[in-house]
Amino acid sequence: MKRKTWIITGVAVLAFGGLLSLGEDDSDTASADTAKPSATATAEPTATPSETPPSSVIPSPDATQTEALIHALRTVDPGLVVKTDRAVDRARNVCLDIKGGKESATVESNARARFEGGTVPSLTDDQAADIVTAVKTSFCD
Repeated sequence: MKRKTWIITGVAVLAFGGLLSLGEDDSDTASADTAKPSATATAEPTATPSETPPSSVIPSPDATQTEALIHALRTVDPGLVVKTDRAVDRARNVCLDIKGGKESATVESNARARFEGGTVPSLTDDQAADIVTAVKTSFCD
């Protein structure tokens, strides 16, 4: 239920930001840019690891990698894979944490939070670490 709330909140924030950008007047921005000397121009801000990239940027396993991932997750606990698509989505988010450079303790904690609940009410630290290993070895290298 927590994940659903986060998703709904995220969609609402993105929609609100989109509405705000529709109200911007490009003519004011263009004239302001031409009035400034080019030597004072600054670089565009880059994305930080805490920002969520579009889903197309998150690594996704192919069919063979998905099979290896599902097998590894079922080895940790069969209840981790009730629905294959859901397990893959959760694993992709774990991979995003890994690729984002988060500390291993944070990656494991987030993996635990993503996979706990339903048929697996609680996971141990070792199981969370095994989930991260399964993601790394199957498709997120």
